Amino acid sequence: MYTIKKNILTRYRNYKISKRPKIFGIGANKTGTTSLTKAMVELGYTVGNQKIAQTRLIRPWSKRNFKEIIDYCKTAEFFQDQPFSLQFTYVALDQAFPNSKFILTVRDNPEQWYDSLIGYMARKYGKDGRIPTKLDLMEADDGIKKGNLWETACLLRKVEETNIYDKGSLIAAYQTRNAGIIEYFRHRPDDLLILNVSEKNAYKKLYKFLGKTTNKKNFPHLNKTSAI
Repeated sequence: MYTIKKNILTRYRNYKISKRPKIFGIGANKTGTTSLTKAMVELGYTVGNQKIAQTRLIRPWSKRNFKEIIDYCKTAEFFQDQPFSLQFTYVALDQAFPNSKFILTVRDNPEQWYDSLIGYMARKYGKDGRIPTKLDLMEADDGIKKGNLWETACLLRKVEETNIYDKGSLIAAYQTRNAGIIEYFRHRPDDLLILNVSEKNAYKKLYKFLGKTTNKKNFPHLNKTSAI
C-alpha cells in the first residue's frame, strides 16, 4: 500500500468546498493541462491534489470502482489529469455531480500529441534521451514509489513490453477516447468545452464557458515540458 505524507492527508480531509459546480479537465496528458490548471487557480477554484489522486485512484479506476473517485471529488472544485482524464471516468462523474462542466483539452492533431508525450517521457525517464523501456519505468522514481510508472502503465492499457509506446495504438486510443467524449456530450454543448490552449482567444473561450469575462485572450506560454 502506498504511503502519503500526513500533512497531505490532513489537507485532503479538511478542504472546505463551495457549492459551485465541479469542473473536470478530461483532456489527455500533454494537451495543455498545466496551462488549464494555472488558469483555474487564477479564477479562484480549489484544485484537487494530484499526488493523492494518482496514488489512491488509478487502481480503483482499473477495476471500474468509481466510488473512491467520486468521494475524492468532494475535496475540491477542479480536477484534471489521471484518473479524471481516463476513459469511462467522465460518465461516472457526470452522473454523480449534476451541473458539472467538462473541459476536453486537445492538441492541433494526434501526431502532435504523440510527439509531445514521447518527447516528455524520453527526457524525463529514458536513458540518454531515448524512449523509455520497461526496465526504465520499473527503476524510475516518480515521487510515489519506485516502479509505479510501470505498474500504472499496465493498469491503464494493454502494454506490449517490447514496444510500450507503440504509435499506432496510442494515437488510436487518443482518438477513440476523444470521440467518445464528444459523442457523449453531443446534445449538451453547454457542458463540454473542447479547448486548444495554443489557439487564438483560447483564454477568452474558457472564461466564456465558465460564465466569466476577461480582456485576456491567450494562455501564457509555459515551459513546454510541463505545460504540454
